[in-house]
Amino acid sequence: MRVLEVLARHGFADFAEQIGLVSLIERGREILGAEPRKVSDLPRAVRVRRVLEELGPTYVKLGQILSTRPDLIPVEWAEEFKSLQNSVPGVEYELIEKIFEEEFGPRLHTLFRSIQKKPLAAASIAQVHKAVLHDGARIVLKVLRPGIRDVVESDMEILRQIAEIAEGHFKDLGYSPVAVVDEFSREIAKEMDLAHEGRSTDRLRGFFEGDPDVVFPKVYWEATTRNVLALQEIRGKVLTHLDPEKLEPDVRRTLVENGTRAVFRQCLEFGFFHADPHPGNLIALPKGRIAFIDCGMTGEIDARTARQLADLVSGVVGGDLDRVMGVVGELGDLAAERLEDRVLRNDVHTIVSQFQNSSLDQLDLGRLLDDFFGALRANKISCPADLVFLIKALTTIESVGRAVDPSFPLAEFVRPYVEKLVEKRYSFSALRGRAQKSLLNYIELAEDLPAELRSLLTQVRRNRFAINIEHRGLTKLTHTIEHASRNISFALIIASMLVGSSILILAARNAGMGALTAIGVAGFLAAGILVVLMIITNRRLRDE
Repeated sequence: MRVLEVLARHGFADFAEQIGLVSLIERGREILGAEPRKVSDLPRAVRVRRVLEELGPTYVKLGQILSTRPDLIPVEWAEEFKSLQNSVPGVEYELIEKIFEEEFGPRLHTLFRSIQKKPLAAASIAQVHKAVLHDGARIVLKVLRPGIRDVVESDMEILRQIAEIAEGHFKDLGYSPVAVVDEFSREIAKEMDLAHEGRSTDRLRGFFEGDPDVVFPKVYWEATTRNVLALQEIRGKVLTHLDPEKLEPDVRRTLVENGTRAVFRQCLEFGFFHADPHPGNLIALPKGRIAFIDCGMTGEIDARTARQLADLVSGVVGGDLDRVMGVVGELGDLAAERLEDRVLRNDVHTIVSQFQNSSLDQLDLGRLLDDFFGALRANKISCPADLVFLIKALTTIESVGRAVDPSFPLAEFVRPYVEKLVEKRYSFSALRGRAQKSLLNYIELAEDLPAELRSLLTQVRRNRFAINIEHRGLTKLTHTIEHASRNISFALIIASMLVGSSILILAARNAGMGALTAIGVAGFLAAGILVVLMIITNRRLRDE
């Protein structure tokens, strides 16, 4: 009911009624009939953002995640959702202390020397408190807000119902609302498992153990549970509160180098990366060192996807349109005939022509990927989530770098990482490795072939060999044949009734029997009704 009230107030009553949402509650039409606020002058994206903010934490988090997925929603919506504020008043410490007592029990007072009652920061899902362990280590405790799991579970049920209704009413969205909600459900489930965030933080920290200029907080597992995450307190300046002009030029340059190197190594070398390195999640440390926090949103690129990225870069630089279209087909899981679509090929060719013959030290990888997936979005081709997160990470750190040091030569700096990505795919050692792997597969096939043939021949000899054929694309033909058969049956019945009624009326005229005349007239009327029903049925089937 509250969802309908908020939609009505922000000018979406017609949409709610159009998709049948009013059927979910008894007072739906009464609510939708209420006088909405005057919001028609505001852009639709702004009104949707306000709806999400008013509906609460689950919907705010949905908007924040969708802001990273412009392949699923209009670009202007994704940009507007970036302004969603996750800051909310903190929960009273008495309620937070009860969670600590439930999580740690008698260990609470032996683990912690002190816990600061006033939250350091508060968001819709969790809030953060400073604390000191008994050994003197200064940490921050991220704790889920009381009752947030029940709130999210209830909200997710409503979202699923709305998504199912919307998917049934709108067939040409270019994406599945149910699939979006399912993906969001997985993401928010990961964010509410703080032990998962701890494991991600530990993994990223391990990548940079030998790099003193890139810092990830240490996880204190003895004080970490599913609902509480204990992290090393990192003292520095959050980039959102940093004025780059107050830094020395060499410090600015070092800070951008360290941040860019860290993100590109995560994305293109390790294949596991912080998916949201915006200024609020980056802390500037002395001498240009940089720290990453809030590792709840991460992405992972497997070996197959890395090869596809290498094919994309190589195809674009070499002007090989067919190779790039092959990448499109693999990423979008498209049929061969879809790749021959003239509009799609023209859009991809435009991108290839822009970057063709560029050297790797001139290639703007972030812009290339952004333009490439923009073309896929325009053609309603869905992209894998982790690839979208990869683009988000690369373009975000690039924008951070330009804001801190506009003169930083980004393309030249990231060239070694792009070269390494392509080298893994096309170097002599990579080709030799793939050839060896293929040879081993052929050898295994040759070894298994006699046994497979023996099994096949045995089935033939025992009359157990069968071929299953799956018919595809015959639904329309079957429907047409059934429709034609029904029309023929109706026509025969109508013709029989007309002939029989005519005979009865002629017989009654000669014999003077009124009953036969009545039956004949009734037959004519029944035939007429059947004719009208057949016409109506044919029109409905034609409209479908």
